[in-house]
Amino acid sequence: MHQKRRVLLHAIDEDEAARVLQLSLDRHQIEFFATVLVRLCRHLTGTRLVPTRVRLAHRRDGKYPELTEFFGTDVEFDAHGDEIWFAPSSRDMPIVSADHHLNKILVGYCEEALQRRPKRRGPFRSRVENAIVPLLPHGKARADEISRRLGVSQRTLARRLSSEQLSFSSVLENLKMDLAERYLADQDLSISQIAWLLGYQEVSSFTHAFKRWTNKTPRQMRSRKAA
Repeated sequence: MHQKRRVLLHAIDEDEAARVLQLSLDRHQIEFFATVLVRLCRHLTGTRLVPTRVRLAHRRDGKYPELTEFFGTDVEFDAHGDEIWFAPSSRDMPIVSADHHLNKILVGYCEEALQRRPKRRGPFRSRVENAIVPLLPHGKARADEISRRLGVSQRTLARRLSSEQLSFSSVLENLKMDLAERYLADQDLSISQIAWLLGYQEVSSFTHAFKRWTNKTPRQMRSRKAA
């Protein structure tokens, strides 16, 4: 009986230690991301931008003057969520390294892309597309992952796309096709890089898909655009 009790207490101690370790890791990670965010804002604006409020959800005992000194304000722990607030005027601060010429080019690209897209696009489709794009190069643009990121079940994902006369596979396919043509217009991107950006491990797989979409190979399309 005593032996069983010791084993049980040992198991409880291990579970508690694992929980404490996880909380410690979470605390370190969120504090790291918070300081990186503030430091990035200061780097972009060339000023020592000071948040008006810093609130972190994890608990800390005692005072931590090094955090107060870095942020320039007291840090509230054991909050309802992780928040960093800046004064409303900070959003109008210029970015010191901004390239206005590059911005003009990119705005032109975006406006041209918007003109080429269908005028009537459901709001949920746009959310799905926005979730797909960053996952394509990593091969994770799957329905289960997209639904998880959007906070819905796969059944709800399928149902809401169906209400817009769409399916996940059709949204993914059309998005890849649109992105492929946009990427091919950029001569600085190689065919292999474009294949990777679209989630294809082999250039041949991308070539086969693109020929199915357009009846042309990517190189033929690029030559046509260049001409």
